[in-house]
Amino acid sequence: MTGTTRTSEGLEPRRAKLLFRSWHRGMREMDLILGRFADAEIGVLTGDEIDQYERLLDISDTDLLPWITGQQPIPDDLGLPILNKVIAARDVSV
Repeated sequence: MTGTTRTSEGLEPRRAKLLFRSWHRGMREMDLILGRFADAEIGVLTGDEIDQYERLLDISDTDLLPWITGQQPIPDDLGLPILNKVIAARDVSV
């Protein structure tokens, strides 16, 4: 059971793959954070945001989770505005 509330039906293949990857991170906490974000936003993200989100999913959970939860500062050179969108969505759903 993944917890997803949406299917990939109607999504282009790249978005469907990102939705799947969001729910299959390896760390349950990240599955819930990124999966819920993807459920809500994957269909409406711009092309640039999709590029950024794809890069975000390439970051390891052990690096990403402390940034999202505020336990560690986000590196200045990360340059992924989509991360702020993920954090804002997490703050709303908590």
